[in-house]
Formats: sequence, structure tokens, C-alpha cells
Amino acid sequence: MKKITIAIDGFSSTGKSTLAKQLAKELEYVYVDTGAMYRAVAYFAMQNQLITTDSFDKKALIETLPKIQLEFKFNADLGFAEMYLNGENVEKQIRTIEVSNFVSKVAEVSEVRSKLVEQQQEMGKNKAIVMDGRDIGTVVFPDAELKIFMTASAETRAQRRFDELQQKGDDVTYEEVLKNVVDRDYIDTHREDSPLVIADDAIEIDNSYLNKEEQFAAVLELINDVVKID
Repeated sequence: MKKITIAIDGFSSTGKSTLAKQLAKELEYVYVDTGAMYRAVAYFAMQNQLITTDSFDKKALIETLPKIQLEFKFNADLGFAEMYLNGENVEKQIRTIEVSNFVSKVAEVSEVRSKLVEQQQEMGKNKAIVMDGRDIGTVVFPDAELKIFMTASAETRAQRRFDELQQKGDDVTYEEVLKNVVDRDYIDTHREDSPLVIADDAIEIDNSYLNKEEQFAAVLELINDVVKID
């Protein structure tokens, strides 16, 4: 069976990672959550007081980039790879609303993007990979055989994210989450380096009214058209 690269881009909280994990499991492909990589860098910046609600020392972050080692390690019990920062499992820490509030600002830094894009391209050099993020189809893998761009209304995405955080026990309000979603949308689409845009050859999927099963089935059909799976 032909091995391809599947690039999934889109706005925050559109379920990109959920879909990518489903596809990787079904196809026995490698899955890479690039958002986790940017979140890990943001978490590092927070832990080292390089970014706060009032300041962001970009120069210091750039200078410390060589000290940031990122690695995905597969967790057989969970069925997917978790994010490790300098040898420490930070999968839980990077999923908080606090990290969400800073990650888009960190992702604006060109030197950060350059470091992570280089790693991402190395991960996908042998194809058979599903990668999700903001610039996968436009920058990381512009020649990907299948590009998906996922979107949904800000209110729908905020509700999904709010429900997810509530289930984890995080003390947040819907209004706080909605503001985070809207703010991240603006930063992601207006940054100078690799802004979030739809690739010319990407297929847009608005999943405001699709459940996970419907979305998965629709994308599998698109993959079948590309690789001609019997």
C-alpha cells in the first residue's frame, strides 16, 4: 500500500489531534502532535520566567533554545506518544489553560518555529505519517499528498475545550476559554512567520456539526481516494 504524508491544519480546539490519532491508529502510521512541541517550549519559558502575563523575553528564549530537548515517547497503555521535555514527561502540564494563553505568542518567534519545523521534517522524511498543527501543509510538508484544514465556530470550539478542561478538573470558566480561543485565532492568523492559512490544495472541513465518527469516516474516504485502498 502506498505510504503518504497526511497534513492536518486548522484552528485551535477543532479536534485535529483526535482525528490524527484515529487515522494513525487505523493506518498504522506515525502520529506527531506539533502543538505539543510548541506547548512544551511555552511551558519551558513559563518555568524559567521568560514569559509572564506582563512580559516576554524573546531574546533569552532564543538563546536557551539549544537547551530545549523535545521527544515523543509512546505510551502503550494510552495508545499514543507523550511529550517529554528535557527527559521529563510534561504531557499533563502542557495541556493547561495557562500554557494555552502563552503558546501562540511563543509560536510567533521565528527561531522557535525554525527549530521545530526542522525536527518535524526529519520525523516525516519516510512518509507514513500524520501530523497536525498550524503550518503543516503550507510550511512543514508543502508536498503532502493529503492536506486537511479543520475549522468550526469559536463558540463551538470553546465549548469543547471547556468541557475537556472541566473533565480534567481544571477551574476555568467558559468565558475564559472563549477569550483564549479568540485571542489564539487572531495571533495564529496574523503572525508574520508562517501564519495560519489554508493551503491552496487543502480540503476544508467544518466540523461544527460533525461528531468524531462522521469526521473520521469522511477523511478515511479522502485517504482511500489518494492511496487506493481496497
